[in-house]
Amino acid sequence: MSIETLARLDIRPLPGSFAAEVVGLDLSQPLADDDFRRFHRAHLDHHVLVFRDQRITPEQQIAFSRRFGELQIHVLHQFHLKGHPEILIVSNIVENGQPVGLGDAGHFWHSDLSYVEKPSLGSMLLAQELPSVGGDTLFANQHAAWEALPPALQARVLHLKAEHSYLAKYEALRERSPWRPKLSDEQVARVLPSVHPVVRQHPETGRLGLFVSEHFTTRIVDLPEDESRALLAELFDHSTRPGLQYRHPWQPHDMVFWDNRSVTHLAAGCPPELRRRLHRTTIEGDKPF
Repeated sequence: MSIETLARLDIRPLPGSFAAEVVGLDLSQPLADDDFRRFHRAHLDHHVLVFRDQRITPEQQIAFSRRFGELQIHVLHQFHLKGHPEILIVSNIVENGQPVGLGDAGHFWHSDLSYVEKPSLGSMLLAQELPSVGGDTLFANQHAAWEALPPALQARVLHLKAEHSYLAKYEALRERSPWRPKLSDEQVARVLPSVHPVVRQHPETGRLGLFVSEHFTTRIVDLPEDESRALLAELFDHSTRPGLQYRHPWQPHDMVFWDNRSVTHLAAGCPPELRRRLHRTTIEGDKPF
């Protein structure tokens, strides 16, 4: 297994996956420009990077995230970290009868904020409190998913477009979840549906990848409803096959940085009585093409 050594850290491919772990780096300290450029390259190559043992403050997580671009503010302001709206609390913890964070985030496979005009470049999720059992996060490589499609299906979907909507499964989740507040009119107005290519080209690497997900993709534009539904079901099933996945078992103080242009992800869940809390920053990307 190759090990790429940067000035103050090692990037080690994780066996049997496309992901890699970063060891020997303290993100509470400034990162030199040369190291950042080489690290950026590694993120493009591996799609998912796992930073070990990051005991950093919210300000430091925000500052590091901003090196990649502007940060996106999640529509659920109820779960912003106090004083830091750039951070979304992902947590199943309930205090004084009120959830402290979004406890069912990642219930379905998705790419973060695919429903906005400029979907996310990437997300950084920092472990604050982990359960003793469960809580894994799964990632599926959408470049590999595209490359594994039969040529006839590639030709069929290459120029199609699909609608993405934050509200696609929101009410269904609200019915069984204490973590989905009723949205205000202002919040609904902030998450109007967007249309994106079914196959997008990565703006930095040029690689093609599928860009649909069971959580947010509602329909294929200009196809009859039954044909759209059947095609999406086929793509959803294909794009999340076990052979395309990396499963991340969280360790204390892990921070995982994934490329939303290259992967979709899913939360595996944990027993509800076990506490789980993570802090997420989300970086704005480009309009897909």
